[in-house]
Amino acid sequence: MSDAKLRHAIAFEAARLMYERVESEYFTAKRKAAKRLCRGTVKPSDLPSNAEIRDQVQAFARVHEGEARTANLRDMRLHALRLMRLLCRFRPRLIGSVMTGHTRKGSDIDLHLFSDHLEAVTATLDEEGLQYDVERKQIVKHGESRVFTHVHVFDVFNFELTVYAEDKAHYVFKSSITGKAIERASTRELEELIARDHPEVSVEDAIAEQEEAVDPYQLFRLLLLPLEDVKQGAKHHPEGDVQYHLLQVFELARDERPWDEEFLLAALLHDVGKGIDRYDHVAAGLQALDGLITPRTAWLIEHHMLALEYRAGTLGHRARKKLEESEDFEDLMLLRDLDTRGRVPGARVGTVDEALDYLKELDRQNKWK
Repeated sequence: MSDAKLRHAIAFEAARLMYERVESEYFTAKRKAAKRLCRGTVKPSDLPSNAEIRDQVQAFARVHEGEARTANLRDMRLHALRLMRLLCRFRPRLIGSVMTGHTRKGSDIDLHLFSDHLEAVTATLDEEGLQYDVERKQIVKHGESRVFTHVHVFDVFNFELTVYAEDKAHYVFKSSITGKAIERASTRELEELIARDHPEVSVEDAIAEQEEAVDPYQLFRLLLLPLEDVKQGAKHHPEGDVQYHLLQVFELARDERPWDEEFLLAALLHDVGKGIDRYDHVAAGLQALDGLITPRTAWLIEHHMLALEYRAGTLGHRARKKLEESEDFEDLMLLRDLDTRGRVPGARVGTVDEALDYLKELDRQNKWK
């Protein structure tokens, strides 16, 4: 294989790894791609640049996401604008793929903020009722160790806010992809960008609509996170806490029905009521989820305990017939089987946020079909 063809092949494979979220760092992706494609050592000059890989990632996005990608980018920019307005005192700057338009499946919205007091930033998020986690990440570069403060905000789209000291507001940050100064936009510049790239949008109407809308995924997260501390009887649930059980059932459901958002939600949420009322968790869960899930998802959750009696042969004749007459009966029985299988101590699962990210992405794809 010629050097040029090898370089292109490595860029293509690295881009695939990044687009499919197998890898998130350019350096790791290109090294893994080179290892897969080459038997011997690879010269640094044979490795593609970060920019070459980024261009391939965008090619994947254009092929797999089509027109939905443009609509998704528009919505991400509008959500970025709303949060930037809320955080205006910290001189927010939009950077990254949402700024440049190089978004792909699962992209976050990246903002730089400038404040000497992290608590001032988190207090603003608290006032808005936004959910977030704070991460302090140590990076060693050129022999120098630095600690970066990231605030991960969980909203309709996920945000990564990097908080710098106030005296860095005019610092010129350089891109790890191009080595040049990164492109960034102030609130006013983002408003101008939206007006130019998305002239069909009424920004103020769109922002008002966002403020009125309820994000169900935030509420799902609030219901799911405390379940890590809700233990279950070892006889029927040797795997441990409720959250771990739900994540196991979700993983199994994703293997069976990766496209079925309603079924996957039922798998993830069927026992959330155990954190509210252990004696009648089905009714408690449905009450908490009222207005947030579809009738089909609600029906699956409502009847998942009856399905257990059905499998055991203890359900009365009339109730059995009623279940069997439902068009979702087979799905209910599948959920029942996955519920039983999802009780393995030590099974590998993702996190609550990873499960919700998958569902949010599926929801967006379904909306733009």
